[in-house]
Amino acid sequence: MMRAFEANFNPARIIFGQGTSAQIGDEVARLGCKRALVLSTPFQEGDAQALAQRLGDKAAGVFAGAAMHTPTDVTQRAVAAFHAAGADCTIALGGGSTIGLGKAIANRLDCPQLVIATTYAGSEVTPILGETENGLKTTQRGPKILPEVVIYDPDLTLGLPVGMSVTSGLNAIAHAVEALYAKDRNPVTALQAVEGIRALHTALPLIVATPRDTDARGLALYGSWLCGTVLGTVGMALHHKLCHTLGGSFDMPHAETHAVLIPHTAAYNADAAADDLAPAAALFGSTIGTGLWDFAKSLGAPMSLQSLGMKEADLDRAADIAVQNPYWNPRPIERSAIRALLQSAWAGMRPE
Repeated sequence: MMRAFEANFNPARIIFGQGTSAQIGDEVARLGCKRALVLSTPFQEGDAQALAQRLGDKAAGVFAGAAMHTPTDVTQRAVAAFHAAGADCTIALGGGSTIGLGKAIANRLDCPQLVIATTYAGSEVTPILGETENGLKTTQRGPKILPEVVIYDPDLTLGLPVGMSVTSGLNAIAHAVEALYAKDRNPVTALQAVEGIRALHTALPLIVATPRDTDARGLALYGSWLCGTVLGTVGMALHHKLCHTLGGSFDMPHAETHAVLIPHTAAYNADAAADDLAPAAALFGSTIGTGLWDFAKSLGAPMSLQSLGMKEADLDRAADIAVQNPYWNPRPIERSAIRALLQSAWAGMRPE
């Protein structure tokens, strides 16, 4: 029998295809805006400056201070820059760090935001904001947080380093895996999640083999859009709680931490959510935890928290934080089991 469900879907304007980033000026005008503050990380400042030049008088300037986990002090500086430049909207050019900054500004100022996504983060289509302050990462949802326009241009991802492509793609897959067993899942989100995983399962090996394969890059962006969409539609569970804990309290790298943890968190929930995870497990030809672990290893992804700089001595504190105010999860959250999961992920063990 079909299980009962309620469904709420977020509004979105998605522009997908090669060369579509050239439409950004028209999209600014379509929103009724005149001066966009272009956001980026320091690494992508050159690209942000070039975009501002192309926008001409529609650009209010560039703020290139976006940082991982959206620190509130960075947001405060960006808000000050927004006001000083006389901006009326933002354009986030980049991945999760830059997109998060755009969301944080919009949440404070209720200004329109546009995104040109250059990784597979998926957060550009969610009304979710995660911010870090005093070593703790907190999340919130709201309509002001959701970007109004998202542009996916595969041409802008051709130079994305293979390692970053892999971890970003596994991050997106993690969103969809958790969406499959989310408490508020529905038939449409299940279809989106499986299709998103399928697209990235196909695309990532092709990108590893041929990084400038435009078709593979487009397929990966398509998959990340679907995975991000389900992330923004349903609630998340244990995996995201652990990633927020390790990112906010231990400054672990965002995408890499998702990539390492998802085989272990999926294995933790494998029995409790066996029917819901079955379509994803079938894609990997194995049980879900081992299948994800083998897939990540075949791509050359980081396999352990230790390799990312996590100290074994911090695992006890991480487990303590993770079980405080836990997210809903299909399997009960038990401190001893979470501690064992973290130990396995720290060592890079293949989940059984």
